[in-house]
Amino acid sequence: MSKIRVAVIFGGRSGEHEVSLSSAQSVMAALDPAKYEVVPIGITRRGTWIAGEGTLQALMNEDFSATRQAAIFADPSKQGVWSAPALPPESGGADTAHGLAAASRAERLEALSRVDVVFPVLHGTFGEDGTVQGLLELSGVPYVGGGVLCSALAMDKIAFKDVVKTHGIPVADYVWTSRRLWLVDREAVLDQVERQLGYPVFTKPANLGSSVGISKCHNRNELRDGLDEAVRYDRRVMAEWAVPAAREIEVSVLGNEEPSASVPGEVIPSREFYDYAAKYLDEGEQASKLIIPAQLDPATQGLIQELAVRSFRAIDGAGMARVDFLLSRETGDVYLNEINTIPGFTPISMYPKLWEASGVPYARLLDWLIDLALERHRENQRSERVFYPRGQGGPGLV
Repeated sequence: MSKIRVAVIFGGRSGEHEVSLSSAQSVMAALDPAKYEVVPIGITRRGTWIAGEGTLQALMNEDFSATRQAAIFADPSKQGVWSAPALPPESGGADTAHGLAAASRAERLEALSRVDVVFPVLHGTFGEDGTVQGLLELSGVPYVGGGVLCSALAMDKIAFKDVVKTHGIPVADYVWTSRRLWLVDREAVLDQVERQLGYPVFTKPANLGSSVGISKCHNRNELRDGLDEAVRYDRRVMAEWAVPAAREIEVSVLGNEEPSASVPGEVIPSREFYDYAAKYLDEGEQASKLIIPAQLDPATQGLIQELAVRSFRAIDGAGMARVDFLLSRETGDVYLNEINTIPGFTPISMYPKLWEASGVPYARLLDWLIDLALERHRENQRSERVFYPRGQGGPGLV
């Protein structure tokens, strides 16, 4: 049988760019070369899409001076599309017209059209939020992970909490505001948070991950600073009640119509909470610890696994997700924190580690995810997309 051609997309215009590169490196190294032909596709920090050998290293070094790969899409910061086959330096170049550009004679682009499945390893904005998923839906290409609705809902912490609450899934209380309202009347926003939540609270951008832009605030001055930090990354931000003495419990979910939950794991952060530095920068004795499986009584473990699957289904999840919970040491109450529809795949990431502890090794997990992507695509293809009212046309119309 011929090999499955897998396009792995990584990088992106997101605060999680570096995490994506590390995840992609692990995924591409683990895909069985006897089964798969890997096509690396990188997205630079400015949004230029490049492909071909050396793409990952070019993004890691941020050195594009020697690259001659074709650009698939463009530099959104200049609202234009680069012409293929040569990628212009990141420092400049001439724009073409706004929109998308055809490059039918570019050899690399023609090769990229023959892809069996796409594996997006894009964390955060413009990758995990439904935007790339929408592009892939339009192109009719199977892809790993959740669809447009699932991705967008999970990415937006405000909309996500609104949805799962309707399914009876407990979440911590929160207040949200917009960047504009915050800049117009800071004191009113501060008063509302203090009145409804008290302290401590977490401030967060609505759409981001890897704890980028998140602060823990213990008083009004810290709350002001935390919201200032959050609005750097999104136009909608939130303040969320801090669960007292919280344990951070994570569960991996795998499947489409019949998802399964892994054993839970626990994160012991190296800092006051699991911020970006605690996740990715602290090393050695200072590094955060992962306890797999988490030390939980059977009833609590079962409840967390049940809530993980219920929340996955509530947003029409597909393929994979890591579901994060907060468990209060004081009360024993469980709160759903968030769902990550494209969880980390780095060597230290919880998602693959939890499945390994549940009996699914890394390489087999990737096989399973690709199988689920192809299964989901076949199911979607069963839906009719064209409707002709009686007497008003039929096949053959453009």
